[in-house]
Amino acid sequence: MIKFKNVDKIYPGGFKALDNINLTIDDGEFVAIIGRSGAGKSTLIRTINKMHDIQSGELTVDGLNVSTLKGRELRKFRRSIGMIFQSFNLVERTTVIKNVLTAFVPDLNPLRSFFGIFPKEYKLKALDALEQVDILDKAYARADQLSGGQKQRVALARTLAQNPKIILADEPVASLDPINAKQVMDYFKKINTKKNIAILINIHHVDLALEYATRVVGISEGKIVYDGPSEGVNESVLKTIYGEDAGELHFNEEE
Repeated sequence: MIKFKNVDKIYPGGFKALDNINLTIDDGEFVAIIGRSGAGKSTLIRTINKMHDIQSGELTVDGLNVSTLKGRELRKFRRSIGMIFQSFNLVERTTVIKNVLTAFVPDLNPLRSFFGIFPKEYKLKALDALEQVDILDKAYARADQLSGGQKQRVALARTLAQNPKIILADEPVASLDPINAKQVMDYFKKINTKKNIAILINIHHVDLALEYATRVVGISEGKIVYDGPSEGVNESVLKTIYGEDAGELHFNEEE
């Protein structure tokens, strides 16, 4: 369970990115976070694994106070949380399987880590993760030979190899065409359903948010202005979240 209680995040210069956030995410939920650029969506996600510190309030994950974690304790905590980025974060010049194997680097001794020597057990887990996103056939291809959609599936496989309890995704389909975007979202949904992993996606594509997520959190100027089922998002709700820009939303297209 993820729980925000009166959380504020203030950047240097005084910009308040999160304003008195109160939010609870239960195990196994699929939550889409929507809102205008700069509304605080990425900040919200990145406070969960302490990529960003909060200034006040309390943020807990499975009862752990995230603000107090540091050093080895923080590294261990982050192992239970997968993170997917828009830019894939792959090593383009190496193979797909080696990219997935990087998930196990924290578990290696320094010598194995330096030379990139992974036990057979880890290689089998990496191959299994690739199979879960139907890209096992590309295991020994170089990452730079893949399409954007395939690269994001490799990034998802790398995250699955960690055996996470939570997956955070920061604009995971923003750089993909509509067909590949839907395919990647299909895998997020499959993983959420089959593995009961909580998934939080910061996403600009409102149509995809409504199609795949069971719950939508709308943010405007750092505040939660909507929190409810995707079925409850209507024109009025979108206007609350996006203001006058709500009329410019184009479903099934790049924004």
